Amino acid sequence: MTASTILRALRGRLLWFLDDPQIAGEAAHRFIADGLLVVENGLVKAAGEARDLLRTLPSEADIVDHRPHLIMPGFIDAHIHMPQTQVVASYGAQLMEWLNRYTFVEEQKLGEQGHAEKLSRFFLAELLASGTTTAAVYCSVHPQSAEAFFAESQRRNTRMIAGKVMMDRNAPEALTDTAESGYRDSKALIARWHGRGRQLYAVTPRFAITSTPEQLAAAGRLAAEHPDCHVQTHIDENRAEIAFARELHPEAADYADIYRRHGLLGPRSLMGHCIHMTHNEWQAFAETGAVAVFCPTSNLFLGSGLFDWAQARRHGVKVAVATDIGGGTSYSMLRTMAEAYKVLQLQGQSLPAFAALHAITRGNAVALGLDRWIGSFEAGREADVVVLDAGATRAMAHRMETVRDLAEELFVLVTLGDERNVAATYVMGERVGL
Repeated sequence: MTASTILRALRGRLLWFLDDPQIAGEAAHRFIADGLLVVENGLVKAAGEARDLLRTLPSEADIVDHRPHLIMPGFIDAHIHMPQTQVVASYGAQLMEWLNRYTFVEEQKLGEQGHAEKLSRFFLAELLASGTTTAAVYCSVHPQSAEAFFAESQRRNTRMIAGKVMMDRNAPEALTDTAESGYRDSKALIARWHGRGRQLYAVTPRFAITSTPEQLAAAGRLAAEHPDCHVQTHIDENRAEIAFARELHPEAADYADIYRRHGLLGPRSLMGHCIHMTHNEWQAFAETGAVAVFCPTSNLFLGSGLFDWAQARRHGVKVAVATDIGGGTSYSMLRTMAEAYKVLQLQGQSLPAFAALHAITRGNAVALGLDRWIGSFEAGREADVVVLDAGATRAMAHRMETVRDLAEELFVLVTLGDERNVAATYVMGERVGL
């Protein structure tokens, strides 16, 4: 081992996914009761039985024993708002009123010197404390908000997707740009940050209500000019929102058609919510490869409706899952999947524990087009890792006394778990302070 080589091995119960368990069944996951994850210079070198790999390590390797805890790839959040950390738990409004009464008020503060930096530090620390190592992030309309976020993510070496919101109408004057300035500022941020270290850019028109056709066209130009960037926006979250969007864009056949006309539906398009989708809209997603992003805690909190995962599957539409802070009520992807389970139960659909954990690791990585980098423990992947204590709370430890097998243990973890179950988080093989 050379002086520049950093070799670390994490020992514990390894669990990761090779495929979707709803398709591949038992063959979808790999579980090793006494496993070793070997990390070299931030990348997975090997994952296997501890008894086999321990004897291959040099004496100077750093071996960290996390037994009996569970070691998994870091969680991935597909839709979250950095400016809304102080909007969480704002009482008693549905989407449009909630935006105007709470969100737009808070987002204006990001124009103040130092505020974006403060929120970015808190935001990334909270994600990592919850075991989330990658997220698709909305910043505010201010270019400096994205600058602050990317700078903090770069400092922490996290793989993040983010973008400056584009918004040129139906918002306070202090929160609006123009079609031209939104295009120009976004293009400059792409040049500065996209592909720099682990940072990735998302073209981010907030939604069809706050962007004119001219701005949506400008966003579409950005997406065409930078096809390796993501696009992120909102669609079909709330019935009043849908009616307003249709009123503002009468030329479109439906909400999805607004985005499709402007080149914003494609395989890297992350479309938040997708609750009240028509058959034609599902078809448009299937044809373009657009991703439906399920935000269960937000959808319940704002009274927006229930996401139909079975319908997405029937149409062959990729699904990602997200917290949607600050309409969402927890940074924890475990808490998020507990609410996802309930949303699906209300519709006669099931969500087994293996499917839930796949969704927030490899599943989200595939949906976001990042599976060549993150989401599993295959050799060469970036070693973003969460270590989970399934008995971290008194109630969970009590329940675990009667658990009979791994599937039941994991279901308890998904149903009752949250950030308290995170024993450690690693970014590129380096443990972060929680």
